[in-house]
Amino acid sequence: MKIDISDLLSIENLTAEQQCELGFSSFRSKMGEFPLVKTEPFVLHFENQENQVLLVSGETDVALSIPCDRCLKEVVVPMHLVIDKRYPIKENTFVESEEEDMGCITGTVLDTDSLVYNEILIHWPMKVLCQKNCKGICKHCGTNLNEKACTCDQAELDPRMAAIQDIFKEFKEV
Repeated sequence: MKIDISDLLSIENLTAEQQCELGFSSFRSKMGEFPLVKTEPFVLHFENQENQVLLVSGETDVALSIPCDRCLKEVVVPMHLVIDKRYPIKENTFVESEEEDMGCITGTVLDTDSLVYNEILIHWPMKVLCQKNCKGICKHCGTNLNEKACTCDQAELDPRMAAIQDIFKEFKEV
């Protein structure tokens, strides 16, 4: 959703609110595409402070479907996003700032989808697990070890000892 904020830039100390809805149904990044399971309409609050700074604030909740890092089962991950941005103003236009990314604003139009996208990216979890003690998948046959046990040889051998193991296999009596 795009919001025209030209009125906020031209009138000193003006405050406004705008009801917003997300315009995307999945989160796309270099990591892949993740569907949004839950989104809610949210309200953005705008405040022009002395024609010096435009404050943009709001909160929303979203939930994404992300695969478990161990077994690849889909997990619904809720995120509470808090938007709190400060955009410097000078002569009814925005001033580039090192502190804030101006990628959400083009001219006098604020792209709320880009704003929420950036917040999701910031709040992305380091590790997603379907349960604390997730066993993952077998690296030999691909069986989900949370659902059933596999018959693969689970012995972990030290790769430095592989040469000695080959010697024992060569001289093994049948």
